[in-house]
Amino acid sequence: MTSRHSHKVASAALALLALTLTFTAQQPAHAAASRIRLGSTSDVSRPSWNGPAFTMNGAGAVVPASMTRAIDDIRGGSGSIDVVVLAGSAPTSGSQTPECDTVMGLTGVNSCTTWTLTAANDGNNSQVNADVRNAEFVYFAGGDQCRYAAWKGTALEASVESVVAKGGGSGGGSAGHHVNSPIVYDACNGSVTSAEALANPYDRYISFTTGMFDWPDYGGVINDSHFVTRDRMGRTMSFLARAVKDGLAPGGAAWGVGVEEGGGSLYLDRNGMATQYGKDAYVVLADHQPEQAVDRKPLTYSGFKIWRLTPGSTFDFKNRPTCGYYLRSVTNGVADANLYNGTPITNCSGQSGSAVAESEPNDTRDTADDATALPSPGSVTGSMKSTTDRDYFKVSLGSGQTASVNCSVPAAYDADLYWLDSTGSTLARSVNNGAGVGEALGFTRTAAGAGTYYIEVEAYSGSGASAYTCTMTKS
Repeated sequence: MTSRHSHKVASAALALLALTLTFTAQQPAHAAASRIRLGSTSDVSRPSWNGPAFTMNGAGAVVPASMTRAIDDIRGGSGSIDVVVLAGSAPTSGSQTPECDTVMGLTGVNSCTTWTLTAANDGNNSQVNADVRNAEFVYFAGGDQCRYAAWKGTALEASVESVVAKGGGSGGGSAGHHVNSPIVYDACNGSVTSAEALANPYDRYISFTTGMFDWPDYGGVINDSHFVTRDRMGRTMSFLARAVKDGLAPGGAAWGVGVEEGGGSLYLDRNGMATQYGKDAYVVLADHQPEQAVDRKPLTYSGFKIWRLTPGSTFDFKNRPTCGYYLRSVTNGVADANLYNGTPITNCSGQSGSAVAESEPNDTRDTADDATALPSPGSVTGSMKSTTDRDYFKVSLGSGQTASVNCSVPAAYDADLYWLDSTGSTLARSVNNGAGVGEALGFTRTAAGAGTYYIEVEAYSGSGASAYTCTMTKS
């Protein structure tokens, strides 16, 4: 005979079971990796590519100008490439493929595939890795960089590295920008503000992932995004002090690259030369030990070196400059005023690691880009945007000085090189035949005093957005 107490126990047990089943049914199961491909269903096949190329964006969206540059540089101005977008979560509204929607509107794209991966083990998905290895550019979408850092050690890490190794490229925006630096602020413990990071550089919300991607010429860097709008200079300073103190960066120096949102994009070419697009970016250097960087105490660090990169300006990551920066410090957790503006304490006169990028129109001597302050060695860069394009750069030589100019020309076009006097007469030229063939010339000034000259780069055959680089050395 069953007692009234047994009935109550049984009823309670059934109710608990029903509640448990209902609760379990309401929990979202792990979503499987999803794939959406736009464009051709077949991948491009080619024996070689002309990268690597990298885009570092301040917000999640693809920046068409820098992405076009990457596509053109990788394909050498001919053929087309396949792009894969990796996302840690699907958009909550609108298109499910916003990055690919932009990419497919650019010249030279065969296909764009969006993979949404919601678990760390998705990095071992065989189809994901096949798509990535067959691509020529991998773009990490915005979102949560902790999800991307979880792919460290999976097959996906090696697959992305294989794309860069074959002459392709990588990039991303916001969280995707973060994960493309060798020292990643991974935000796995939560996001941190500048005020919090300066008050305690060992705040529990500050965590790093290292040993994932280490791209050529980009060593020792910590990326940050939405830089000015969200006032992130202070936290980048704290990150760099931590990296130096904890030995995360090689050689006792850590570099921050902060890119502004709203179209800001830092493009890095295969020679380690970066060009800024859209909005400003900042390169911040911590090259000595902090005066104070310990847990639960505010940061003190004197003399962060800061370069402000405005749109069109360049920064040589391969031969990093030792000039052209302004200084800012942090004392007891309080940063100096005017963190985002400053007068450089040096102008790079006579030092290497500097370049002048063309600013159209520069098609005549009267509109030439002024490179008279260019140090030796220094570079001028531009592109042949049409089959009739001419780019002029104004330079100077002293009496008895010799200038040697060597131009690396992309495979997209054949360009010729001229050395002109102040009246426009040709004094020396290099007109080698063939797209992608370099040009070189030399000239010695024998007249007394200093003289003004012009470097002219002229389209001979073909055109494209791929950049040429002409390095001038004076002796």
